[in-house]
This record gives sequence, structure tokens and C-alpha cells, in this order.
Amino acid sequence: MYVCGVTPYDTTHLGHARTYLVFDVIARLLEARGQKVRYAQNVTDIDESILQRAARDGVGWEDLGRREERKFIEDMARLGWRKPDVMPHATREIGPIRNMTQCLIRRGAAYQLDGGVYFRVGKARAYGELSRLAPAKMRKILASQEDAALDDPRRADPLDFALWRKVPDGPTWPSPFGPGRPGWHIECSAMSLHHIGERIDIHGGGADLVYPHHENEIAQSEACTGKRPFVRWWVHVGLVRLGGAKMSKSDGNMVFVRDALDRVSPEALRLYLLDVPYRRPFDHDERRLARAAERQRRLAADLGAPRRSDALGRDAATREVLAALEDDLDVPRAIRLLERHARSANETGRASLRAIARGILGIV
Repeated sequence: MYVCGVTPYDTTHLGHARTYLVFDVIARLLEARGQKVRYAQNVTDIDESILQRAARDGVGWEDLGRREERKFIEDMARLGWRKPDVMPHATREIGPIRNMTQCLIRRGAAYQLDGGVYFRVGKARAYGELSRLAPAKMRKILASQEDAALDDPRRADPLDFALWRKVPDGPTWPSPFGPGRPGWHIECSAMSLHHIGERIDIHGGGADLVYPHHENEIAQSEACTGKRPFVRWWVHVGLVRLGGAKMSKSDGNMVFVRDALDRVSPEALRLYLLDVPYRRPFDHDERRLARAAERQRRLAADLGAPRRSDALGRDAATREVLAALEDDLDVPRAIRLLERHARSANETGRASLRAIARGILGIV
């Protein structure tokens, strides 16, 4: 499983937490069912947003990234995160990124342009299959990206995207194409190839990554390896909104995890963020957060204190809860089933339900 991770230039907000908790539950569920999981989640530690924030705050971009990454890991640890097995950083993977870029040039899927390298979208026959967007819509989205100003206007097609950029200032690395910086999309393709392999079983992140990021990952990964599909199952988590608008760092409309944890327990915050089907947008509501805290306390009391001997059983209630989780990760239904069965189960049944609530969902 490969998950697109944070760009560390600000503190963890509820949108981040929701996305990574969904994948946390997927990993826990698979492992509880006996499946071995290798989980990689990258850190995009070089990005225009990091450079802009560092310049604004008068700090080094590397210092900013390290500081905010530490905060992110602290926040997720407080939420009981099943930490990924590997967290590759873009700046530490320049070698694999250069190698993949050269592979794409050799295969005729990329071309050099005055020190930069661009992927030739016309070579990707299935381009657009994931996002299902018309080219006009794609161009509109591309124009809104923070790195749009760095794209060479002379590229063969407006949809062609940068694998390696010649940049006027800021950090650069040497390459056969000239000094520059990697494009955003090639970073994840190179890191997933390096740390997982040519194909990924589960890949995803926030719903806002479908285009251009994941569409471009598919195109360049399949062009380099010749293997299709690059990903067997895509998982995209709906965005968290505040006042009807996407919760985002760039817009400044955020509720931070550490602030929410001043008001409720980590288990209650997990229940709150997981209690909407993962594909749907999530509208933050302080009253619903307070109700989630009360529900969590009641569920914990009904299930009783956890014991070392708690393990998944084969009783009807356990089977019903697990069936909900295995039905497109229907966590809201699983939580309601836990609440219902916790009140009537015998001690053996409660032990099994506790194993789910604690070991898979992390809500008690």
C-alpha cells in the first residue's frame, strides 16, 4: 500500500488526519485478517509551497520541513496511527527519480526542453481513465496549481507535465539534463517503484489528488515499467470542509488536530473522523464532535476495559461488524453495529468486539 503523504509546511489539520486514519484502518483490518502489509507513505519535502512559506517566515526550507514533519508524526502518534513501514522523502530519492526520468526518455515517453524534461501525455493511451476529465477541464486545473508558473510554455502539449524542472532560483540537484528539481508526480512514481515495486495493490490519498497527481503517476509508471495496471485498487478520501469550503493550508481555513485533542480524546476524534463514508466530503461540526465524544465514552463503557486476551471471535456479532468493514470499508455502519451489540453481548462476545473497536478502529 502506498499513500501520498504530507507536504510539511504547516501543522496537521483534520483533513490530513481523516485521510491517514482511513488508510490506518485499512492496514489494521488487513493485518487483523492475516494479510501481510507493506505500507509506504511519502513526505514531499521539496515543493513550491514549502519554499514560499519558508521565504515568508524567514526560515530555511529544510528546517521548516523537518519541524512540521515532526509535528505531523507527533499528532498522528497521539491518534494511535499505525505508522507506515517506510516514509521516503523526495529529497533523499533524487537518484531513483533521475533513473526513472531517463527510463521515460529512452522509451520515447518524455523529451528534454532547455534543461527540463516533460512527459509526453500523447504517449499514454489510457490517459484520463482515472479522472474522466475532459482536456479543457484538465488545463483549467493545471493553471491553478502552485507550480504552474514554472512550466515551460514551449512544451509540446499544455497537458505535458514536468519530470525535471530547470528553475530560476531555489534548491537544485545535478542531473544528466542539467541542474534542477524533480516534478511533483515523478517523485511518487519513483518512490513507490523503489520501496514497493512495479505494481501497487492499494494506492491513494485525498480526493483532490485524482488529477493531476494520480493520473500522471499512472501514465509515467506504466510507460516506464510496461506493466499495467500500475495500481489494482485506488482509494480516494473525501475532503474535510469548514464552512462549506475545503479545509486547506493555502486558504488558512483549518482546524488543527492538536487543538481538537484539547477538547476530546484521541479515540473520540478517530470515531468522529471515521463516522462518514470515506469517499464523501466531511463537513466539520463542533456539535457533532461533542456528540462523538459522548458516543465514544458510552461505547467504551459498554464494551468494558480491554484485556490482553481480547481476540477476534467467530460469533455472529463479530462477523456482522467485520462484514461491514469489508464492504468498501463501511466504518460508520461498523461503529453502529458495535454500539448495538456491545450492550447485549456476553463477555466472550465483548472481548471480540473490543478487539475490533480497539485493534482495528482505534476508537476505545
